Amino acid sequence: MEEHFVWVTTRRVRPGSLEEFERAWRPDPYPQGLRRAFAYWSEDGQEITGVSFWDSREACDSWRTSDPEARRRANMAAYVVEEREGFYRGRELAVPQR
Repeated sequence: MEEHFVWVTTRRVRPGSLEEFERAWRPDPYPQGLRRAFAYWSEDGQEITGVSFWDSREACDSWRTSDPEARRRANMAAYVVEEREGFYRGRELAVPQR
């Protein structure tokens, strides 16, 4: 089974700021070593969970300590009330077909 390297970040944003947060959240430039990324929003639009898949822990750490990521975080700061994050290793689970 293929192993995945995943960075998960959950942020609570100020009420009514989801659109502005989304604009600030997009990385520029696109991080090297990032394979895929997903974002999930709560129904009230105040909690966003980002899940990103990386080539390696080193690729993720390199982005997390980069100047572009520092700028991106500074741009998001006005909208973020709370943030939690973690780095994980794992694999896809087989789901039986019905």
